[in-house]
Amino acid sequence: MTYTASVVGASGFGGGELLRLLANHPEFDLVQATSRSKDGKTVGYVHPNLRDTVVDLSADFRLPSEDGYDEWYDGHERPDLLDDAVYALPELDREELAGADLIASGGCNATATILGLLPLVEDGILDGDEQIVVDLKVGSSEGGAGGGEAASHPERSGVVRPYAPTGHRHEAEIGAYLGLDVSFTVHAVDMTRGASATCHVFPEEPVSKGDLWGAYRGSYEDEPFVDLVAGGGGVYRYPEPKAVAGTNRAEVGFELDPGNRRIVAFSAIDNVMKGAAGQAVHAANVALGIDETAGLTFRGLHPVGAP
Repeated sequence: MTYTASVVGASGFGGGELLRLLANHPEFDLVQATSRSKDGKTVGYVHPNLRDTVVDLSADFRLPSEDGYDEWYDGHERPDLLDDAVYALPELDREELAGADLIASGGCNATATILGLLPLVEDGILDGDEQIVVDLKVGSSEGGAGGGEAASHPERSGVVRPYAPTGHRHEAEIGAYLGLDVSFTVHAVDMTRGASATCHVFPEEPVSKGDLWGAYRGSYEDEPFVDLVAGGGGVYRYPEPKAVAGTNRAEVGFELDPGNRRIVAFSAIDNVMKGAAGQAVHAANVALGIDETAGLTFRGLHPVGAP
């Protein structure tokens, strides 16, 4: 069975990536792409890589309660629909996604952080009372196609710029879906694609390296799009956004600092793919009951050039 797909808001980076994935998906027939800002333009005009060519990628349904939107997003126009929306991260809850009609794609920073911390929650190492500090490094595409002066090459090239030291909205998603209170600091760095989360976790009870291996393997050994990268040899010893650029894959890893009773959990994704378009297709595959890897099995490139 082939499903008909339309992309609403197709002019941005995430929308363009979603068009690219759906155009090659074996189970979707892409019939429509819409945009208010590029009304009347062809897809190829806006996205030159697609010259031959409902999952919501916005933040409109990411939080489960109206109170959350009042606190973080100045309210919600359709709170009556919030109970119908399902968070789009299959690694978090496949059963709830199955058969869902309204799917809310998670934020890229929230996605990276959730994937890094999820095994610690599922294994009971974290229960919500711990201090957790998350340091995120993100690429310029996170600002979207209309990112403005701060995302322009002369201003972005060579920077390591704190742009959200406190109060990032994606904190709300981690609280809602993992039950954790985290502190975010986000830096804009000199790359185009990518989100790298380094999570500093201070558990109340001592934890061994074996405990961590058991937790991460238990959560991800059967996941088709999550790779465990934890302190091996070579250049890429820990999760690296460059290694997953252009793919729906996520790399996660960890290190233990026993002297300070600290776990350092790492996660790396492509913010436009696993953090947006790839996550949307993955969730749609699960919701429709088709092969969840359909249209997403390609690997990244190596080496990858300069941003």
